[in-house]
Amino acid sequence: MTGKAAVQISYEDKGHKGRFVARITGNEAEGELAISKVSGVLVIADHTFVPDALRGTGAASALLEALIADARDKAYRIVPLCPFVRAQSLKHPEWADVIQH
Repeated sequence: MTGKAAVQISYEDKGHKGRFVARITGNEAEGELAISKVSGVLVIADHTFVPDALRGTGAASALLEALIADARDKAYRIVPLCPFVRAQSLKHPEWADVIQH
């Protein structure tokens, strides 16, 4: 077991907007992956931000994995406007079922 703390992901719904939030116990910093809901079946991944205090923790990947899982669970597709989401989606062809290019 490594000494790395687990990243906890939560979701905050703000109507037509929303965000997945990454936190680590004992660290006040938080990362986010912000989305815009175009419709019930289409969401735009607007941006991903992880502060320096969370870099190297896997927070950005955990945020994106939460978005992918949510899209599969709720049957919506993701438009990867965010450069990080776009770059990762190109490296993960297995996400083609939820990524709209």
